[in-house]
Amino acid sequence: MDDLTDIIDRLIQADVDFVLVGGLAAVTHGSSTTTQDIDVCCDFSTTNLLRLQSALAGTRPVHRMTTNRMPLHLTEGNCGRLKNLYLDTDIGQLDCLGNILGLGGFHAVKQQSETIKIDGHACRILRIEALIASKKAMGRPKDIETIRHLEVIQRERGEA
Repeated sequence: MDDLTDIIDRLIQADVDFVLVGGLAAVTHGSSTTTQDIDVCCDFSTTNLLRLQSALAGTRPVHRMTTNRMPLHLTEGNCGRLKNLYLDTDIGQLDCLGNILGLGGFHAVKQQSETIKIDGHACRILRIEALIASKKAMGRPKDIETIRHLEVIQRERGEA
């Protein structure tokens, strides 16, 4: 988990505009779900993607979903074609998504987030009700289990 928080710290320090979503967001809300990666929804503007690349400098990021695992090399010219980035780094996996099923694009996701502190840094995270909605839209078996955890947490907090 320390490597995962290192990735988040790097993104925050580089001023990347993102919202924490997925398994780590569920864990942060209190779920006992396990996760091996970080999922973020981020602004896919050229400026923000170049900040992301800067944040990952020295971690040898590569495109995880390509056959030859090409190194991450973003330029002003190629950023406009990207919708998602699935990266392996020396410190963990990072999935950068431009859209979250059931919620919409980055700006819609950001409106459904809240700010929390992670290791003393302000970080945007998907609110629990939005996380549940996105997990329901995905509908995978692991998402259904996470929904159960999150709904219990919601009831215990008196939010359901």
